[in-house]
Amino acid sequence: MKPYSEASEQNKAPILAVLQREFANTTCVLEIGSGTGQHGVFFAAQLPQLHWHCSDLPENLAGIALWLQEFPRANLHGPYPLDVMQSPWPPQHFDGVFTANTTHIMHWPMVVRMFAGIGNLLAAGNTCCMYGPFNYHGQYTSESNARFDHWLKQRDPASGIRDVDELQTLARTAGLTLIRDHEMPVNNRTLVWQKLAP
Repeated sequence: MKPYSEASEQNKAPILAVLQREFANTTCVLEIGSGTGQHGVFFAAQLPQLHWHCSDLPENLAGIALWLQEFPRANLHGPYPLDVMQSPWPPQHFDGVFTANTTHIMHWPMVVRMFAGIGNLLAAGNTCCMYGPFNYHGQYTSESNARFDHWLKQRDPASGIRDVDELQTLARTAGLTLIRDHEMPVNNRTLVWQKLAP
């Protein structure tokens, strides 16, 4: 049975509206942490000019593959194994990266490695769109995010909602800069990072 995420169904249309703008000149996107595969199936269908490549930890690939097999498209690829701490990144040329709801699940060293990997992957002018809940200046943006962060840390003390200020420090080290910050439904954001010229 295919895995299913209600959150992916609920957030795919608002995210698409952002990606239509941010990936307007992009041709090949790597999705980090594809989860169930629902986002990949939807975005590949709605953005036919893009080649969308799904990736995730090896234990999640079988579920993603079921979605890709049921909804095959010429511009939908993968899933590829990608562990940001261990695995080599897929060898294709990518001029865009997308990741949703990953930074608060990953442990901090994994977030560090993900930013470094994105910086190494993208060429100057390329963009990464990062969706999820984020804090600003050490503060939650809503009571619901505070409750969610508490739940995350009860489940895994090394996880939690990340602060944009800390992410910007990682981004600078990786040669990335935050160029846009889109407000999204349910107290989420889409952060748009751009690779700087060397």
